[in-house]
Amino acid sequence: MEGTDGFVVAVVGVIFRDGRVLAMRRAGTKRSSPGLWETVAGRVEPDEQPLDAMAREIAEECGLEVRIDPRPVDTYTMRRRGVPMVVIVFRADWVAGEVRRSEEHDDHAWWTPEELERRGVPPRLAEAVHRAEEG
Repeated sequence: MEGTDGFVVAVVGVIFRDGRVLAMRRAGTKRSSPGLWETVAGRVEPDEQPLDAMAREIAEECGLEVRIDPRPVDTYTMRRRGVPMVVIVFRADWVAGEVRRSEEHDDHAWWTPEELERRGVPPRLAEAVHRAEEG
């Protein structure tokens, strides 16, 4: 969702399974940050609530059944391709299913937060993952 000042509102899901985080690698065909490891994320659509956007993005990008904590674990600002963003981070816990990647990602892995951080995720995302790990 793009706000009135040109801000994009985005959600990030940090999905845990047995102490590991679902990491997704952005497909080489993506205009923005191809090959970057991240977690499930996406924009909030107009008139969509952030929690609903998070559930939609998880269904679209990985197809897992999860339990999303409705309380955000972190919120921060960043820029992607020069566009200012407000990012709302939710923790989710795996309930069932296997990852079914969308065309947005070409690989995935279940890593500890430290392993994810070593893969070069943006520092602010790594910090958010650690906050999600804390609960």
